[in-house]
Amino acid sequence: MVNVFMAVPTIYSELIRHYEQHFSQPHDQDFVRAACKERIRQLMVSGSSALPQPTLLRWEEITGHTLLERYGMTEIGMALSNPLEGPRIPGAVGVHLPGVEVCIVMTKAASTTVAEGNSRETQVFSALEGKEGELMVRGDQVFTEYWNKPEATRESFTEDGWFKTGDTVVYTDGVYWIMGRTSVDIIKSGGYRISALEVQRPLLAHPDTTDVAVIGARDATWGQKVTSVVQLKRGRSMTLSELKTWEHMSPYTIPTGLVLVEEMPWIQMGKVKKKDLVKHFFSS
Repeated sequence: MVNVFMAVPTIYSELIRHYEQHFSQPHDQDFVRAACKERIRQLMVSGSSALPQPTLLRWEEITGHTLLERYGMTEIGMALSNPLEGPRIPGAVGVHLPGVEVCIVMTKAASTTVAEGNSRETQVFSALEGKEGELMVRGDQVFTEYWNKPEATRESFTEDGWFKTGDTVVYTDGVYWIMGRTSVDIIKSGGYRISALEVQRPLLAHPDTTDVAVIGARDATWGQKVTSVVQLKRGRSMTLSELKTWEHMSPYTIPTGLVLVEEMPWIQMGKVKKKDLVKHFFSS
């Protein structure tokens, strides 16, 4: 009997792929669903990186379990989570856990606090709901320092004790949404700030894709251009014009570049090192 099963999105995707290759018969599918419901009683959790909605929906269809998405880091432990019981919003990471304070700060010129809250409530300032900013966390669970790295420690905290996560988030509809790492997942193209994760989610729903990473490639005209690095299912093909025709997103978010790879270069914890993708394909 397993009470809690935790994995990164890549593991769930690989399990789904294995299931679809080896459990095609209805009686096999019924067995898998019944076994997951009976032997994993409490909870299935996804973390470390953004969970694609198609993965969440397919996993629920296969196992009967709705994956729990939450947000945390080594430095802060768990900070935000969808509820154990009650509705879970796909793509969102829920609200504060007990004892955790969070705030969202826009840090362009002068810092502006968008929202601040704890496990009891969240206050949005000056009609700024839906505005993105850096997530900052404070509480007893936050680490005190990096070992023998006093300068890195100083740079990671504000004067009043908030830890800077380096992640861009939005608070809307009563929950927090992770838009990505500010350094690599926020693409600045033609005056727009585009979340790579928001572009990736619908691309992952394409019937021919196995995996997708969206990056910002340097561009003399636009600053950066939205580029999708795609791993296709075996025997499938794709062109940029086909991708543009299929996709239904805001015009400025539709990828203007496409790179096909045989295998996505994953690192530990099921993440893609996007800076290395940029260097490898767009080193010039």
